[in-house]
Amino acid sequence: MNVSKTIKVALAGAGAFGIKHLDGIKNIDGVEVVSLISRDLEATKAVAEKYGIPHVTTELDEALALPEVDAVILCTPTQMHASQTLACLKAGKHVQVEIPLCDVLKDGEEVVALAEKSGLVAMCGHTRRFNPSHQYVHKKIEGGEFNIQQMDVQTYFFRRTNMNALGQPRSWTDHLLWHHAAHTVDLFAYQAGSPIVQANAIQGPIHPTLGIAMDMSIQLKAANGAICTLSLSFNNDGPLGTFFRYIGDTATYIARYDDLVNGKEEKIDVSKVDVSMNGIELQDREFFAAIREGRQPNSSVASVLPCYKVLHQLEQQLNA
Repeated sequence: MNVSKTIKVALAGAGAFGIKHLDGIKNIDGVEVVSLISRDLEATKAVAEKYGIPHVTTELDEALALPEVDAVILCTPTQMHASQTLACLKAGKHVQVEIPLCDVLKDGEEVVALAEKSGLVAMCGHTRRFNPSHQYVHKKIEGGEFNIQQMDVQTYFFRRTNMNALGQPRSWTDHLLWHHAAHTVDLFAYQAGSPIVQANAIQGPIHPTLGIAMDMSIQLKAANGAICTLSLSFNNDGPLGTFFRYIGDTATYIARYDDLVNGKEEKIDVSKVDVSMNGIELQDREFFAAIREGRQPNSSVASVLPCYKVLHQLEQQLNA
């Protein structure tokens, strides 16, 4: 595309995550959000007004029909991700879909096949690849200074009722395996620089009304011998979020949100790792850079598909 042209974006999903993207995009030159799509028209209008977005609709198709729209960012419920990504590609739009790419493997495979055929940029929001704390570790690995022996990861929420990140009731059910585990399964293979060759999972009781397991434990092994232990819970009434411990041959690193410390809890400055400390903004910068440069982005749908193959395998194990 014309490098100097403003990239015009439609954003679907004006909830907690859509707003994180809007806040990130404000800091990126040459990008303008021209359409906001969400289910609740009045709430969407209020967000659009705050961010100066001219077009508001409840229908994705209406935004896809706008000729000025170059690219779409999807921050919609998990169950819609794959079908909406396909719709964007069919409409000739570049697309970034929030994690997860899909909750059924064959849908993800269909997205990857169409993305390849279309020549468009199709990216999935695997934010951990972009967080400065994880980038810092990645650079050490790429520089040959650090190799992972084990990753020990805890993904903990207190979500005994169906609430979103803003504490508002959700219209859909989140999923420990297909959403929350996807972050770590992908990050582990990415940081180990080696494909996952072994994966095991066990889960706790199924919630009587939500119909999902509230607790889960996953073990992974990469081809190069590195291992990963992941514990997930919606029952945890304590520090919330995901905490990563990288145990390596030369150091130990602990990443909490955008903070990084060593094994002795000594702070590591990651403020100079990239142009921002905001993982979502960095992810969006990569999406727009890939569009401008006509290249595949880091966390393209093709590059994250192996993660979803592992999740599919784990789901089959859990259902067996």
